Order: sequence, then C-alpha cells, then structure tokens
Amino acid sequence: MTDVARLAGVSGQTVSRVANGSSHVSAGTRRRVLDAMDAVGYTPNTAARALRSGSFDTLGVIAHRLARTGESRIVEAVVQAARDAGHTVTLLDIDSTEHEDVSEAASRLSHQAIDGLIIIRAEIEDVGRLALPSGLPVVVADATFGGRLPMVGADHAQGAREAVRHLLDLGHRAVHHLAGPEDSIPARARLTAWRAVLLEHGIEPPAPVRGDWSAASGHAAASRLLGEPGATAVFCANDEMAAGLLLACAEAGLSVPRDLSVVGFDDIPLAGYLHPPLTTVRQPFDDVGRRLVSTVLSRIAGASQPTGTELVPCELVERSSTAPPRP
Repeated sequence: MTDVARLAGVSGQTVSRVANGSSHVSAGTRRRVLDAMDAVGYTPNTAARALRSGSFDTLGVIAHRLARTGESRIVEAVVQAARDAGHTVTLLDIDSTEHEDVSEAASRLSHQAIDGLIIIRAEIEDVGRLALPSGLPVVVADATFGGRLPMVGADHAQGAREAVRHLLDLGHRAVHHLAGPEDSIPARARLTAWRAVLLEHGIEPPAPVRGDWSAASGHAAASRLLGEPGATAVFCANDEMAAGLLLACAEAGLSVPRDLSVVGFDDIPLAGYLHPPLTTVRQPFDDVGRRLVSTVLSRIAGASQPTGTELVPCELVERSSTAPPRP
C-alpha cells in the first residue's frame, strides 16, 4: 500500500479507501490509485480484511439436483439478490438430502469463510438429527423444519388450488393429476391441494399418475392418463411433464384443449411457446430468492427473526391449453 500511495501521489488512507470501495474518493484520484495498483501488482488482502472486520461478505448455498427447474431458478435468484446486496455466493451441490449429507455440507461451508447459509429444498424427514454449525445464521427454502429454522418458499398449495379451480370453473369434472416424485415436498403439497379441491366440490379424486419431473416421464404417463374413461383435464405438477403430455396427445391424434385441457406448474420460459401455449402456475422464483437473502442478511446483522414459514403466492397464467370440455 505504501508503494501504491507513493506512485499515485496520495496518502495511505486514500489507498485504503479505494481498496475498500469507499465512495469518498474523487473519480480522478480513484483512477490514479487503481493504475498504481496495476503497476505494482497490488491486490487487497480480502481475507485479512474479513478477519479484521468479522465479515466475509459471502453467503453459503447448499443445493440438491441443480438440474431441476425449481432448484436452479431459486439459486439463480439468490445469486442475483446477493450480488445486489454486495455479497458473493459459495455454492455446494450435494448428492442427497439425508441429514448427514446436509450437515457435512454445512460444516464444510462454515470453514470456507461464509457469513450465513441458505439451504435450498432441504427435503429432510428427520430434522432433529440435522447438525448445523453453532451461531451460523441459516434460512431454508421449501422445507419442512417444524419451526426450527426460518423458511421461505413458494405457496405450492395455493398455486395448485388455483390451477384445479380454474379447470373446475371451465366445467371439467374429471381432473386427473400427473404428480411429481413422492419424496418431493413441493410435489406432495401440489398433490394434497389437488385432492382437497376435488373433495370440496364433491368429486372423488382419481388415482394420481407419478412422474419424475422430466418431459420423458410426462410422455410415458400419457398412456395411463389418456386411457382413463371420461378424462377431460389433467393438472401436471410441472411444465416439463406437461410438455411430454402435450407431445403424446399430438401423437395420439388428440387436440389440446378440445379433447383434453392441460395445466402445468412453474411457468418456465418455454411454456408460452409450446403447442398450444401452456396454461400454468407461475412460481415466484425471483421473489423467493430475494426474501431468502434478505432474511439471512437480517439474521447476520443480529436482527431478531422468527423461525416461522413465509410463503410467497403463486400466479395462475391462462394460455391456450385449457378450455371448457366439449359436449
């Protein structure tokens, strides 16, 4: 820093201000200091600064199956929100959500200089056995932690209820469900809501058909769904399975929505460009990401935070894949 100050013709304090990103330096002086830093090969020692200040400006994120839409979109939103708040993100992708794997990942991240931790889709049944580093601020997304940790997530049940009620309002009385994996918390919430709405309307829910979130599983499930007598509508637990179902309908010579109405969930960018454009439930991925970051930053700052659940509403997006059943 002394070499930089001498070369730039400024004080060591001015060099420190530039290195710390202070706004109390004129543009011309900042440029001279940055040029001097380049000339002497100086870079600020962020580790030393963090040890001095007690803050690393870094958030840890634990995710599982990043190839899935929900996980990848929430992580993307978290990274953007963290960047907007002046923080970087250290991401660790784990193979399973067993409590041992999540606990080990949290321990590893806590040793990599993070200020707080966000766990995405922690689908853990035995929460009591989850071990987290003492004193580390933690928030989880789409999990069932029984009030032990603050949770932020999309209101999957509310979104599913709107989807099923939309089909019922159109006049459908045989609303089938292409469900997600049984071990998925969002899939269970959507299935439970679908069943509850049908029962509220005096309709006995048919047996759900399960997929694995992929378009291929939606395509494969079509043989069972299309073979159901009187089936006029299907609520799919995600858009990719709905896309597979739409292809199977076209291959079978069925018209959507004339022969079958289809609703998806997520509102992925492709949903509006399918044939026909897909009616679906839009997940508030960006809002969930921002709220996860703001919650963990508040806990880092020492604010008293409840350990309850914050659910962000979903939105039904009506397109061309749904219509009243034909006579």
